[in-house]
Amino acid sequence: MRARRILSLWFPRLAAERVVRLRRDALPGPLAVVADRNGAQVLASLTAEASLAGLVEGQVLRDATAICPRLLTVPADPVGEAQFLTLLRRWAGRFSPWVAEEPPGGLMIDLSGAAHLHGGEEGVLARVAEDCEGLGLTVRAGIADTPGAAWGLARYAQAGVAPLRSGDMIDQEARATRSRAAKRRGWERGGGPPRAVAAKGAEGALIAPPGRLVEALSDLPLAALRLEGDTVDRLMRLGLRRVGDLMVLPRASLTRRFGQEVLRRLDQATGMEPEPITPARPPLHFAVRLTLPDPIGLRSDIEAALDRLLPPLCVRLRERGRGARRVRLQAFRADGGVSAVEVGLARAADAPDRIRPLLHLKLDQIDAGFGIDCLRLEAVATEAMTTVQHRGQVDVTQSAMAGARSGGHGLDDLIGRLGARLGDEAVTRLIPADSHVPAKAAQVVMAAWSQPHAGPWPAPAAPRPLVLFRPEPIEAPEVPDLPLRFLWRRRTFALRMAAGPERLQPEWWLEDPDWRGGARDYWRVETESGMRLWLFYGQGGAVTDRWYCEGVFS
Repeated sequence: MRARRILSLWFPRLAAERVVRLRRDALPGPLAVVADRNGAQVLASLTAEASLAGLVEGQVLRDATAICPRLLTVPADPVGEAQFLTLLRRWAGRFSPWVAEEPPGGLMIDLSGAAHLHGGEEGVLARVAEDCEGLGLTVRAGIADTPGAAWGLARYAQAGVAPLRSGDMIDQEARATRSRAAKRRGWERGGGPPRAVAAKGAEGALIAPPGRLVEALSDLPLAALRLEGDTVDRLMRLGLRRVGDLMVLPRASLTRRFGQEVLRRLDQATGMEPEPITPARPPLHFAVRLTLPDPIGLRSDIEAALDRLLPPLCVRLRERGRGARRVRLQAFRADGGVSAVEVGLARAADAPDRIRPLLHLKLDQIDAGFGIDCLRLEAVATEAMTTVQHRGQVDVTQSAMAGARSGGHGLDDLIGRLGARLGDEAVTRLIPADSHVPAKAAQVVMAAWSQPHAGPWPAPAAPRPLVLFRPEPIEAPEVPDLPLRFLWRRRTFALRMAAGPERLQPEWWLEDPDWRGGARDYWRVETESGMRLWLFYGQGGAVTDRWYCEGVFS
């Protein structure tokens, strides 16, 4: 059985060097990426020039600018850095198909059975160093039998061990205590332990010989085991500085004092506990292309080509149990230009008849130019399609009859057509909201990305007006008694009949600028002209001590 070999790549300056790559012009000085941590701006990533200036990661920005006044800073971009790491993962696929990301700046590669394709492990590291130099990236690499050992070699093999600052070292304990310590191994009695071998032609790359994990890890600092910072500090206070210091301690007492996590990380690094590498799953990609022998430009030709593209695209969607939510059609012109249209669906679909009408609505926006010689159809956004399980033949028959009466997905197709013409944001629907305030009783959502409310609409305690608007003041006596005559929108109204009052209290747990406090007494009034209005008298808050009109009944 072939031994397992793991390659760990660490990019210590990934964020800063990504910014340098985006800025193609030469930077006039050192650069640092700044992030917010615990309310303070600190240096998250540095270029090599910034490190030579005496700056370190985690340093407060104020102190850094005092040390290096010409420091250039850019804000951190976690999303962009994650996307850049994904691109590096795709690049690392040339060495092995088993590649996993380790945010924020690491990759883990399983080289088992693949290193000989690149001239062995040293050849892999030399190729990595060559490629990263061309990409302008700083890389540290380590190869070992386990992911934990490779991770520690890549990050801490050349870092050294920090000196102890406390005086409670284990060497200062009593002779009787030291006599109970485990017997030292032979290589500890004289000379140094066997170390990892440095790869030729690859600076900052180390290779641990197969089956020599204990020797390769013994001289590394405790942080190489991927332990938490507070755990490392507690171990350091006892005089334990290296991984080898943990290996000679009794496992029971180590677990009792520091928990199971320390032993788990130690066993993973030494190979006593398996640690799988989970590679990133490739993204689902649904696209078809049609290359034409002669350029086309008529709408009828584009529709015929679309009829040939849609069936194979839908077949691919159905094979993966997906449905398209957004579809893009790209037309590549003979002059090198590209014209594209994109449509959205109210519900995921995998049938050509559901997608074709929406694309036909936007075919006039395609500029054929001197002719189109290639068409590409892609499902940009997809969702999982769930099949409906019927209880029996009666349920199947009722569903088929209901679908025939309503045209199947008639409402969804209508929303899709309206969205294609007006935009998805312009097509909205109302759903109930959990609020007793009339103006907040309903919530406006996009129809294409929401489901209609199931069940009856919650009935209010009293009738509500058909049209609601922001409270408009009316000219009437500023007293709580309902006025017999009032002026609203430059018209004088005489009261004929009224019903109320209905007192509504504000939502005191929310900060509403339109209703900051106080109660409102609402009245349903009918004027002599036949208009039915919704009036209220404000008592405290933003609207106070006068009458307002907030709605009109049908």
